[in-house]
Amino acid sequence: MPGIPREVAEHSLEIRAGSKPVKQRLRRFDEEKRMIIGEEVHKLLTAGFIKEVHHPDWLANPVLVKQKNGKMRMCVDYTSLNKACPKVPFPLPCIDQIVDYTAGCETLSFLDAFSGYHQIKMKESDQLATSFKTPFGMYCYVTMPFGLRNAGATYQRCMLHVFGKHIGSTFEAYVDDIVVKSKRRGDLIQDLEIAFSCLRVNQIKLNPEKCVFGVPRGMLLGYIVSQRHRGQPRESLGHHKNGANPRHQGCAESHGMPSGAEPFHLEIRRKGVTTVSTSKEGRAFFLDPRG
Repeated sequence: MPGIPREVAEHSLEIRAGSKPVKQRLRRFDEEKRMIIGEEVHKLLTAGFIKEVHHPDWLANPVLVKQKNGKMRMCVDYTSLNKACPKVPFPLPCIDQIVDYTAGCETLSFLDAFSGYHQIKMKESDQLATSFKTPFGMYCYVTMPFGLRNAGATYQRCMLHVFGKHIGSTFEAYVDDIVVKSKRRGDLIQDLEIAFSCLRVNQIKLNPEKCVFGVPRGMLLGYIVSQRHRGQPRESLGHHKNGANPRHQGCAESHGMPSGAEPFHLEIRRKGVTTVSTSKEGRAFFLDPRG
């Protein structure tokens, strides 16, 4: 994956001068967790997101976090490193305003970048400071990992650069939550063409399994948004059982459509996955998680 050009976005740490590097003590993991860490390290190495190191000054430990789907995700404990990095006062958008600006549109499209943070590169001189140790060796990130101070600000700045003047009118972005707003259903294709054009220029890849196109309602920053609703917290909707997320569900009823009807986004996503595997044009926008 080529990633976003450095001139568009690059994450730097700006470690305070005189900060003493910290090497965390090695944590012990049982055999099951060791296997998970080994698999994650292999995936990151294969993708080119990390590289092996031998003499780092900063050294952190991996942490396994259980996700909503029950799977374990490997993160890195950058607590010590973050204390040595000043917080960037870059403003993030107001969630209430984003929800308000999104309500009232006939159709919405939710975009999900493939390994979003990892599409932004780390500044080369700061890569070694992101080093972490595992039972299988020591590695550092070549791309921006989760857990670093100011990573969200870097991503938000990148989205503002990518979508530019269209932010607020056609798009809303809160870090890696991106929505394409089509005030009229007939504008959907034109709005998506603008989105894909912005993505292509900046070499951003999408995950087709997590993108949803042309739905009348969906989940945005913890709120259900639609043409009729300003934004209703998910927990207040009793009919969404077991925390069901309309943004990622594959059933028609979860998007406010009658049972048995195939929503437009299912058709475009099904064709999109086929395009990813067979078409050169599709590969300009998507990475196929199936390999």
